[in-house]
Amino acid sequence: MHDSFAVIRWGAAGIGPATAGVLWSLSVGAEVVVFWFVGRPLIDRLGSRGAATIAAAAGIVRWAVMAETAWVPAMAAIEALHGLSFALLHLTCMRLLAECVPRHLVATALTIYGTVGIGAPATFLTLASGPLYARFGAHGFWVMAVLCVAALPLARTLREPNNAATSASIFPRSDSERP
Repeated sequence: MHDSFAVIRWGAAGIGPATAGVLWSLSVGAEVVVFWFVGRPLIDRLGSRGAATIAAAAGIVRWAVMAETAWVPAMAAIEALHGLSFALLHLTCMRLLAECVPRHLVATALTIYGTVGIGAPATFLTLASGPLYARFGAHGFWVMAVLCVAALPLARTLREPNNAATSASIFPRSDSERP
């Protein structure tokens, strides 16, 4: 819903294109920071369960605030949560795939993840976001918050794989682990 209606929502609230561009840039910048600097240490420290839980919690906050206000300082704060709600979750999924999938099935697993885990939900939610926004306006973002609430119990069921050798051979964590 964000990609389709955030800028429309901001414009309806009187936020101009320049400020909307800065807000959008904050989310992209936060994503980059998590991908390059923060994500791996967080996942190493918290494990997959903890990282996925933080991602879901960040999503709940982000979408709840988006549903209720367009106050620029609040928008700036929640746009930065994109680094946790998207990038941290994506890195967690990549880590789980790396640790659980045998080397000869990595390409298949990544294809399934990209199609079923990312592509299909993004397509469905983009199609659903139009009617949601048409009917509820900004309050349609509550549906996104509810999806993140539903993800919390699932995140808590994640277990760390026992086979670290698989991840070292597929996705090295450092140069010393590269074959």
